Amino acid sequence: MNITVYLGANEGNDPSLRKAVRELGTWIGESGNRLVYGGSKSGLMGEIAESVLQAGGEVTGVEPQFFIDMEYQYDAITELIVTKDMTERKTKMIELGDVFIAFPGGTGTLEEIAEVMSKVSLKHLEAPCILYNLNGYYDSLKALLSHMTELGLSSPERQEGIYFARDLSEIRKIIENQRSNATITPPENTHGIGNQLG
Repeated sequence: MNITVYLGANEGNDPSLRKAVRELGTWIGESGNRLVYGGSKSGLMGEIAESVLQAGGEVTGVEPQFFIDMEYQYDAITELIVTKDMTERKTKMIELGDVFIAFPGGTGTLEEIAEVMSKVSLKHLEAPCILYNLNGYYDSLKALLSHMTELGLSSPERQEGIYFARDLSEIRKIIENQRSNATITPPENTHGIGNQLG
């Protein structure tokens, strides 16, 4: 299974980010899944790719030509797909993915996962869209989605397939339930919107 992960080329100033992203990458590698990501060697992007490779997994990077020209690519990954621009990159990463995870990141990460969320809500994409809500990072986005529903601008049905997971164990549960086509029930210690975890 291809797991597309969106995350930043910066490492951030919270050590828990690096620890959590390497834990995620190690699990992807050890579980026999393949990482699809933005192809960079920098920051959190480089950390997740390295951890997948060290765990024996395969990594596909998708990087626009102008980043290659700036030598941002991670040369050690299994496969590098070069696109003409950012739009083509986003399309390819969606095309390749079976599961989509947004790790804490910046505006680029937000843009990328927003497109996935939209496609999931329109039922144009049948894949779980997971916001890795590490230390409450995506709490504000979760509140916004709830507010959209309160104002009648969205609905629980439109937000089906969008999940908030607080840790790797919740991410694994979402993916395992998706694989078995079971109804996803939030654990007792989580508070979700509709079928959202976290």
